[in-house]
Amino acid sequence: MKIVKKYWFLIGLATVFAATMADPTGLLADAGLVLKRHHGPDVVIFLVFFFSGILLDPGQIRDGLRDVAGTAMALVLIFGFAPALAALASLAPLQTGVIIGLFLVSVMPTTLSSGVVMTGASGGNPAHALFITILANVLCMFTIPFTLPLLLQLTEISTQVDDFNRMAVMIKIGLYVLVPLCAGLGVKAMAFSRLAEVGPRFQIINQCLILCIVWMGVAQARPVLSGDLGGMVSMAGVVAIFHCVLLGCAYLMVRVFSVPRGRMEAVLFMGSQKTLPLSIILQVTLFGQFALALMVCVLHHLVSLLIDGFLVGRLSYRK
Repeated sequence: MKIVKKYWFLIGLATVFAATMADPTGLLADAGLVLKRHHGPDVVIFLVFFFSGILLDPGQIRDGLRDVAGTAMALVLIFGFAPALAALASLAPLQTGVIIGLFLVSVMPTTLSSGVVMTGASGGNPAHALFITILANVLCMFTIPFTLPLLLQLTEISTQVDDFNRMAVMIKIGLYVLVPLCAGLGVKAMAFSRLAEVGPRFQIINQCLILCIVWMGVAQARPVLSGDLGGMVSMAGVVAIFHCVLLGCAYLMVRVFSVPRGRMEAVLFMGSQKTLPLSIILQVTLFGQFALALMVCVLHHLVSLLIDGFLVGRLSYRK
């Protein structure tokens, strides 16, 4: 029972994935698709950051903004180390679709939700993690059109990303991140004494919302994932190695620069996690003929959450 309580989020991730994939009726996947078509991810992301705003306080936010060194390290990992690792991976004898999937994953900014929750759950500063994710998602509009074509030069595939709608992404970040965050902070300011007692419950709600996002992602990718079980297992190994190496780089960086507990968690999680929705959008728009690329994006998201969920438990236990 103690193990279940400690790793319930990791168990939840595995259960959501297995149940959606193994359901012979397909009802779970169909329900996830229906929810996704009716703006389910938008509502869930909005609620995640609304509750994140309730959980934060202005003092934490100021502390997060002050950690310039931690922010710089995370950004170097996100936009420097990750694409470099993908470039190295392209030298391996992998299928073109797998390589393109790794390229897409590598140029992505950090995740909009789970990294912040995991940072807080492991004893880190969620405000700093939130600042990193907002900054990274703004910067990606300028980095992706530059980095992705450079990586594609390593393959026989060439495409244009000049039509990448930067303004639409900026507006989406504002509507789904900044607005609910400020709303949550406002609600907390008006009812601080009442919310202080139920704060931990909001943390659990946030984690459940993340499981909901994963469920919708698995539902969308189920036809592709179920079509090639052997290939899915091998690709899961590839993305697991990619994520573990990036995590290792992050850990080495915080050790070299002597980043203490309480600050290192944001660098670890935000520097290695990657957002899924944007990678799917680019895959469908630019590389629709490479179904394996979509599989890589989804598998990386799921595998990285499973690995990081285990890491959260270890860091929480040590703390």
